[in-house]
Order: sequence, then structure tokens, then C-alpha cells
Amino acid sequence: MQIESQLLRQNLNIARRGWGARLSSAALQLLRVYTRDFQFSIISGDLIFLDHVWYVTYTGLLRLARRNHCTGIHVQPVPEFSDPRHLRWAFKAIVYKSSTCKGFVGYGDANPSNVSPLVRGAEMRVAETRAVNRALRKAYGIGLCSVEELGWVTGSPGPARVQNQSVKPSNSNGSSNGQPRLRDRLCVLIRQYNLDPTLVKAYAADFCGTPTLKEASRDLVESFISHLATSAKENRDGLVCKLNSYAQPAEVKP
Repeated sequence: MQIESQLLRQNLNIARRGWGARLSSAALQLLRVYTRDFQFSIISGDLIFLDHVWYVTYTGLLRLARRNHCTGIHVQPVPEFSDPRHLRWAFKAIVYKSSTCKGFVGYGDANPSNVSPLVRGAEMRVAETRAVNRALRKAYGIGLCSVEELGWVTGSPGPARVQNQSVKPSNSNGSSNGQPRLRDRLCVLIRQYNLDPTLVKAYAADFCGTPTLKEASRDLVESFISHLATSAKENRDGLVCKLNSYAQPAEVKP
């Protein structure tokens, strides 16, 4: 109970520092439930708060399976729903919670229309991850969606719009040579490492020496993205502490 209480306090403190006013009382209550029922840890990357909704991550689900001594996960492609020539993949995953468990089945699919431009060509791995996530969520009774099961960033261009944009002049943070835009690359890093987008933008502006990220040159933004990727990979906890230093202090009411 003491460990759970410490984890809850830690999650609440990090959530308030990272997402602040965007966290409603309902969202905080859900965080308490997820902490109590599944021992999810925000600082470990188990949960992420996007568009006012909590999502579990692949990391969080695997950590949960390990804590509960999951016996094994069997994953295989589903040929009838896959088309490798067009980078369309479907996978079936079965999670065995114990040696006597009959298995919990989950399916996942991926194709160029529902994955990030940054991971184009890796649709097979994305589909496998999504299948494992769904099977684990079924096995352990987790109702919230996993972030890896989401399609690309909300409002991001579909294939037709990408083609149209590729012939238009790019802005300072865009790309006209078919490469992923800098904004897209930054969004992928934010999702991959469960970072707060508002704090990342504040850090980026400070790093680039401009009032806002939009005013930074493409070269500066590229340097920041490279720096962020390295920092997140080598020392995510240190990066989170750095980002939290950009959080606006809560207004004290009289």
C-alpha cells in the first residue's frame, strides 16, 4: 500500500507539472484508477495524456505483463489480410497469462495510410506492436486505448494531400523533397518518448533562441530535433526534468 501511495503521488505530481490546466478532475480521477489497478507509472512511460485523453503505451503494457508473470506472447502474420507489395500488414497476437491459460487474441494492422511518415517502410513492425497491445489489453482488462494503436497525428494529411503538398514550396519547417516534415518528426519523438508537447515547444524555442518555435530557422529546428532524440534515448528522465523546468507555475488564487 505504501508503494502504491508513493506511485500515486508521483503520478499526480508529474501529471500536474506536465499537463497542468488541461487535466480535468475526471482525468485526475482516471489517473488514480489506472495507478491503483495497474500500477502504471508516467515517469516510466506507461501512460500519456493526448487531446484530454489518457492512453497506455507499449512499454506500459509490457511492464504490466512482466509484473503479472505473463507466460508468453505468440505473434504471427495473417496472410489473407496482408499485402507486402503495398506495405499492408495484419498480425494476430495471443497472450498467455499462465501455463493453463487458453490465450487472449488481438489483431493489429498497419499500412502507409495509418502510420507516421517517419516510420514508412516499418509497417510490419507497427502492425505486430498493435496486435500485441490489443491482446495484452484484453488479457488484463484494460479499457483505454494504447497510443500505438492510433493512426497518424489527428488532422495529419492523408496520402492524397501529401502528394499535393509535395509540389508546393515548403515553409521553414517543411520539406518539399518527399522527406518527413520537421513538425512530423517532432511529433513522432513526442509520442515515442511520452513527452509533453507544450513543454517541448517551450524548450525548443529556448534552444533556438527565438520567441516561438515557428520563428526558428529550419537548421535550428533540425538541430533541436537531433538534440531531443539523443537526450530522450540516452537519458529520458533527465530530459523530463529539463522539460518540467519550462512548466508555468500554477497561479495562486487569493
